[in-house]
Amino acid sequence: MAAVSNRKQDNVIAALLVAPAVITFLLIFAYPTFRMVAMSLTNAPLIGPGEWVGLDNYMRQLASPQLQKALVNTLYFIVLTVVPGTFLALFIAMGINRLSGRTQMLVLACFFLPSILPVSVVTQIWSWIANMQYGVIQNVIGLFTGGRPLPVLRSPTYFMPSVAVVTIWWTIGFNILLFLAALRSISPDVYEAAALDNANRWRVFSRITWPLIWPVTALVLTLQLIAQFKIFAQPYLLGYFARTPADAQSVVMSVIYDLAFKQNKGGEGAAVATILFVIILIASVLQYQFLRARGER
Repeated sequence: MAAVSNRKQDNVIAALLVAPAVITFLLIFAYPTFRMVAMSLTNAPLIGPGEWVGLDNYMRQLASPQLQKALVNTLYFIVLTVVPGTFLALFIAMGINRLSGRTQMLVLACFFLPSILPVSVVTQIWSWIANMQYGVIQNVIGLFTGGRPLPVLRSPTYFMPSVAVVTIWWTIGFNILLFLAALRSISPDVYEAAALDNANRWRVFSRITWPLIWPVTALVLTLQLIAQFKIFAQPYLLGYFARTPADAQSVVMSVIYDLAFKQNKGGEGAAVATILFVIILIASVLQYQFLRARGER
């Protein structure tokens, strides 16, 4: 009886410990997601009830040129940021890992400090840097264009690559920390054994470092994929400051913002949000499973 009583007591304690996380998940994620899906099946405004329309919102938005253009821009942005940003963070982390003492802390702080800035400050800084009249970066561009300024934030051709550069600069610090932690977890004995075998740097990286930090690499790639699908503030604010054409700065989140908050079409905005949620869910699961399977080989 005492054993049964102790088991019940342990179960009660476990339930009490888990309850806050479960309640938070239900209130902050599960319930809003359910409400979003329910709203997407109606013609409701942003605030208030609406009539049932079934899948009409989905059919209308999937056929919308605005959403199609936004999807293309979002996917283009993902290609420009996810893999390049991840491997750039890895190589920087490997360089920082070779440093020591205050020098290492100073260099790490320089890369991490931008990530604590709010996005409004980041976009304002880069709008000034890329300004065609007095922007610092225009002096560098002028070396290759004969002194002519380049509208990197106004041109549809250069806008999304510019947003990608800003985003990588802003977010790379956290990824560097993850890779640095992974690199420090590798035992020095492994590298000493490789040195005894006269292994060169590439062989050490490809046969030791890379396989051992692969789980962290898969995590960073997955987190980056999820985050970049939800891109909104950077193109919106940079486009606002530079007066970029609307089509060039359009992403899926901006379509949701336009439908829900500007046009007061809550049902259609919820439909696009649901589409984005499903895309992120499928893409992240497939990518993580692929990366995990590759890491196990």
